[in-house]
Amino acid sequence: MRQVVIKGGEVHVTPGEGGEIADILLQDGQVEQIGAVTMPEGATVIDATGSLVTPALTDIHTHIYWGATALGVRPEIAATRSGTGTFVDAGSAGAANILGFREFIHKPSPFNTLAYLNISFPGIYGFSPKVMVGEAENPALLDVETCVEAAEEFADIIVGIKVRAGRLAAGENGANALERGLQAAEKAKLPLMCHIDLDPPHIEDILVDLRPGDILTHCCRPEPNAPVKEGQIREIAWMAKERGVLFDIGHGMGGFSFETCRNMLREGFVPDLISSDIHCMSIDGPAFDALTTLNKLLALGVNFDKALAATTTTPAKIIGCPELGRIQIGSTANIAVFNRNGGAHSLTDATGETIEFDKALRCSHLIARGVVHTGQTSPADLA
Repeated sequence: MRQVVIKGGEVHVTPGEGGEIADILLQDGQVEQIGAVTMPEGATVIDATGSLVTPALTDIHTHIYWGATALGVRPEIAATRSGTGTFVDAGSAGAANILGFREFIHKPSPFNTLAYLNISFPGIYGFSPKVMVGEAENPALLDVETCVEAAEEFADIIVGIKVRAGRLAAGENGANALERGLQAAEKAKLPLMCHIDLDPPHIEDILVDLRPGDILTHCCRPEPNAPVKEGQIREIAWMAKERGVLFDIGHGMGGFSFETCRNMLREGFVPDLISSDIHCMSIDGPAFDALTTLNKLLALGVNFDKALAATTTTPAKIIGCPELGRIQIGSTANIAVFNRNGGAHSLTDATGETIEFDKALRCSHLIARGVVHTGQTSPADLA
């Protein structure tokens, strides 16, 4: 399709800064014009009247190393239904198999794909409903120099280092895994994304070590070992946020609790990043995709502009691709069209709590890497 016109939508060129009614003309996959567009003869028209037109979502925590890791899923499953144009794999691969991610996932993908490199040499290798082996349990697999060498060799796709420091992923070795992950991140001059589950290590010990720009993922996990204790934000969490540590939803199968999130929001502690953590045990629920996770935050009352920025401009900037978080003339089109009032949804968190939301966003169209995809109904109502 040489020319495409997205007609009459509420265009959010830079999420977080509001939007205005406009048309967008695409020429050969590039953004050619934003404003009142004279319809070119023969152009394909996407009627966005009454809809939101935004940068395609950037999901900063996914597991898309499909076919090579047991937890990996095809990004195609989630992309069009959620308006997600960029998928960042969060540590599925380590130094041993990041080459395969680049050759077999990144290069042929119709979407933007990048990765956090796992400090563990084989990445996440034992993750399934019946087999669960933490990749950070064995110190022999956590070789800092090998990780740094791989991060440098594959710098074109690596955006940070990942460590899963909780008891489920690291056994009693979580503190050591975190230390080595930080060492690798420091040497590679990259941010660290740290997964948290049950202690050890305790969340306070994790937060005191994280640096500005590092990410704590699963930040709204159920208590205990959460940023809240008995319903109140821990002082160490406030201190970490104030010095620049970023807090990411990372929904997954067990990383998001409505109750924890309510308590955080009540005190004005808004997560910086909204991500799905889709993998083999969360893509069919409770996480589903980035849009469903975004809808859950909207249902809890998070400001729309802040929530949209947390799934577009903020993660795009963090991964070093700010162009993916805005709609800009001359850039390759990465755009989503959302119906503003997509109808009622039952939304369920990782603990089984369900809430109703009657203003859910639904994706009607996704344009990723300049190519138009037809959207599907968001799957949240299938839960």
